[in-house]
Amino acid sequence: QVQLVESGGGLVQLGGSLRLSCVSSGSLFRWYDMAWYRQAPGKQREWVGTILSTGNTDYADSVQDRFMISRDNAKNTVYLQMNGLKPEDTAVYYCNAHGYRGLNVWGQGTQVTVSS
Repeated sequence: QVQLVESGGGLVQLGGSLRLSCVSSGSLFRWYDMAWYRQAPGKQREWVGTILSTGNTDYADSVQDRFMISRDNAKNTVYLQMNGLKPEDTAVYYCNAHGYRGLNVWGQGTQVTVSS
């Protein structure tokens, strides 16, 4: 069974940067489409962005031009580089693996807090 473990969250000031990591277990990571989601207190989980197994990326309008997703298949890892952070980016960030033979797996989440 695939397991995902996120890391890299923390407290950062307005305008700062963080890089989140999500490591996958198993040997099929290169075939997975990977996504990042976030959930702020009292709000529904929302999609942040996706990187396909092909390397193509797509982002929510709210993070376009500030966030970047990348992957290192040799390390079974997907990254979320977050720049220009705003208080409204405060949330628990989750990675998700999907697209391969019905796969749909979530990590446990990592907290990102942006102070003003």
